[in-house]
Amino acid sequence: MFIRNESFYTFRRSYPIITALVFIHIALFVWIHLLPGGAWVYATGVGFNLAVSQGEYWRLITPVFLHVSIGHLVFNSFALVIFGPALERMLGKGKFLFVYLLSGFIANVATYYLGGLAYPYHLGASGAIFGLFGIFVYMVIYRKDLIDPANTQLVITIIIIGLVMTFLSSNINVFAHLFGMIGGAALAPIVLAKARPFYAFAVAADDREVRFDPNRWKKRRFTRGIGKKILWVGLGLLIAIGILSRLF
Repeated sequence: MFIRNESFYTFRRSYPIITALVFIHIALFVWIHLLPGGAWVYATGVGFNLAVSQGEYWRLITPVFLHVSIGHLVFNSFALVIFGPALERMLGKGKFLFVYLLSGFIANVATYYLGGLAYPYHLGASGAIFGLFGIFVYMVIYRKDLIDPANTQLVITIIIIGLVMTFLSSNINVFAHLFGMIGGAALAPIVLAKARPFYAFAVAADDREVRFDPNRWKKRRFTRGIGKKILWVGLGLLIAIGILSRLF
């Protein structure tokens, strides 16, 4: 469910929305920091409550696509690549994009009303990603048919770590994290109404892969074992990057 062992070609075919979102993250980050007009893009798109109060309502959604540092970019994009694919498959492309954007919007609306006009600039996909976490929380509590015990344990661990980092790390938009998760959990009963478990879906095939291998089952067990280790190492790196990106 969370182990990624696809080739880039297969991943792109299987999860086009996540691929597009990560591409947008990277493209806008490069534009802001390296290309002409980047300062304008940042100034126009960053979350700024005072500007929202003056009618610049697009700032309730544009911050979802912007990132301030390479650590911030890698942290959110990696989290999206790890935790997004299962939901894109289970919900479908349209519902997944709807939940992702609406969770980010809810996070920024909460920041506007609870943070006040003096709240500093804010940006990042964290609110939307916590919206995905909110869906997993709902699944763990109310839709156990959609998630197995091993992945349940992983989800609970990651969410606890995410919440601890939210309150202990500096320069984090606490309102966005909390209300992004609440928004995702609130939307979950609607978007999960007809959902099927992740394993019930076929994975897009790469035509260049070998179709038959007599040792495929041994390799699959080996790959899963290695995949789980890589996943935990990756999550450790994700946490480390998140902490460092807040410190520097």
